[in-house]
Amino acid sequence: MDNRINITRPIHPVRNTDIKKNTARTDSRDRAAFKDILQNKMESANTIKFSKHAQERLNSRSITLSEKELSQLAEGVRKAEEKGARDSLIILNDIAYVVSIKNKTVITAVDNNSLEERVFTNIDSAVFMD
Repeated sequence: MDNRINITRPIHPVRNTDIKKNTARTDSRDRAAFKDILQNKMESANTIKFSKHAQERLNSRSITLSEKELSQLAEGVRKAEEKGARDSLIILNDIAYVVSIKNKTVITAVDNNSLEERVFTNIDSAVFMD
């Protein structure tokens, strides 16, 4: 058995090929527009949404939220998210909000007058905000 390698063609080193760099520059307006779009998306990702059911409950129970209360609610969502919660009960100013942490969406809202059984199901955490 013959283990020799028989090379009939000569081997040549690879030649440097002219690789053209992408020299296309983006217009500064395009970069600014992208920056604005990205900023808006990031801000909207941090805002709290309200489901249709939650909006109906807020209206029927005459519950209004100030900007301060909305920011406190967002802070409660952030705290629950840090702890790995999925669905949380957030108590703020004697109003209970059931919130989907993943979607940052308020599912329902209940005030003290509307609590009948005082039982909340399908939550994995509770956050008490002052």
